[in-house]
Amino acid sequence: MSAVAWIAVGSLIAWVWLLLGQGFYWRTDQRLPRRTEPARWPSVAVIVPARDEAGMLPVSLPSLLVQDYPGDARVILVDDCSSDGTGELARELADRFGGLALTVVTPGEPEPGWTGKLWALRHGIALARLHKPDFLLLTDADIAHEPDSLRDLVAAAGTEGPDGFDLVSQMARLRVESFWERLVVPAFVYFFGQLYPFRRVNRARSRTAAAAGGCVLLRTAAAERARIPESIRQAVIDDVSLAREVRRGGGRIWLGLAERVDSVRPYPRLVDLWQMVARSAYAQLQHSPLLLAGTVPGLLLVYVAPPATLLAGLLTGDGAAAWAGGAAWAVMTVTYLPILSYYRQSLWFGPLLPFTAVLYLLMTVDSAVQHYRGRGAAWKGRTYARPEAAPDR
Repeated sequence: MSAVAWIAVGSLIAWVWLLLGQGFYWRTDQRLPRRTEPARWPSVAVIVPARDEAGMLPVSLPSLLVQDYPGDARVILVDDCSSDGTGELARELADRFGGLALTVVTPGEPEPGWTGKLWALRHGIALARLHKPDFLLLTDADIAHEPDSLRDLVAAAGTEGPDGFDLVSQMARLRVESFWERLVVPAFVYFFGQLYPFRRVNRARSRTAAAAGGCVLLRTAAAERARIPESIRQAVIDDVSLAREVRRGGGRIWLGLAERVDSVRPYPRLVDLWQMVARSAYAQLQHSPLLLAGTVPGLLLVYVAPPATLLAGLLTGDGAAAWAGGAAWAVMTVTYLPILSYYRQSLWFGPLLPFTAVLYLLMTVDSAVQHYRGRGAAWKGRTYARPEAAPDR
């Protein structure tokens, strides 16, 4: 066989393995477990870190304040040195909508060694512990919840013990309205699931741990055992780091796709999505040049080689290359269709996944370039020049 044909065969083998051997990551059936409602509803503190979120709060905060929750619950919004009146707007919304009690606190600029969000969570959790809640709901200021969201999350967590979960996380349904959102956002969730297959995450003794930071229900006792957030204070990818620490502390975790939790933050332009991905992409590779050097050819083999070898085979009459490349592309497309259906997008986006993968590859390289220029992970006016992942123990 020709060299092109061998590349095509290698890509096909990789896709067959991904299809069958990577925890069935492409399936979208990991949804919130349905359990019998408890006789006594646990108390919950909802903690919302917010920095310059005046544009998002009118949609997201009322959805938390009006939660239909039978137990004791309160909302703590941590105004992370906002310059747009986030804290004042939160109080106005609480006065207008009523519902759950709202406390707004401003902790000041983060101390060295802390990322901004985790610094905000530190103060929110400390304040919440004064009320001794059974659970903490960590949710972002751009996440809107249906009225029964909190109720469903707590019911899904169950009672403390071997049959319950210490962490229940839902990946909020991201906005997909602009062309670029429709092209890039479903792939973001697809790639996340490929890295952290939900089925593996949800196994009791699995070594794979992950969470989606927009919606994390955390048992307070588990947070204390895992020393959250101090143990992950430098983490840029804080949700995955949080899940790892909870699992290391002996906790059970669950992660799935949301049906009633939505992100309302728009990413209308490619540059908006680029910045969103690039700010943490190199951190995902542990800021390792070796991992980056392996990732680039790996992504090219897996995502770019199938259409490239199919085209080359057709142009040169290389039947083996065309067959293997076409088969690999077909398997790739089939695995992408379930997430497109979940996002209610045209299935014609499926064959475009190689192009989207190239965009993500370029975003990752740009993330590394920014890191070595000393700009690191930048978000909301803050730059973490040399952020570190949560330490492995």
